[in-house]
Amino acid sequence: METGKFRRMMALSAIVACFAFTLGSCDKNDDDNNNNNRSYTISGNASGAQMTPAVSGNGTGTISGTYDPNTRMLTYNSTWTNLSGAPTSAGFYSGATGVSGTAIGSPWTLGSNLTGTGTFSGSTTLTTEQADQLTSGNMYYSYGTAMNSGGEIRGQITATR
Repeated sequence: METGKFRRMMALSAIVACFAFTLGSCDKNDDDNNNNNRSYTISGNASGAQMTPAVSGNGTGTISGTYDPNTRMLTYNSTWTNLSGAPTSAGFYSGATGVSGTAIGSPWTLGSNLTGTGTFSGSTTLTTEQADQLTSGNMYYSYGTAMNSGGEIRGQITATR
């Protein structure tokens, strides 16, 4: 009789262990679509050497921020230093490294009383095509000045997860 009780306990233990393993293996986040909805971090360093054609000078810039593919919202913070003067224009452009691109959306409204060093923050909603350009490395930002109205510094944007 003791042997039968032992076998039932072992069988019950095996069933409980299998059940626990099965439940523990389930993960609500296994859906590959969730990975496609995670936000991107954007970054990029700007210089005159990246302009097409290159511009000499000491100006540099940075951009950082996030891109949310669920809302297609790009939120960014950009800085510039040592430009030849206050920026008179800035914005996003489509284009691969070394290739002149076309403007994306409206130019940035930078404000007044600017100098050769400063910061600008903003956000914009991208189209599906623009989002594809961003995530494939084919988007850049640029600052122009009175001395270099076509652009003094340019920075290719990298989007990573």
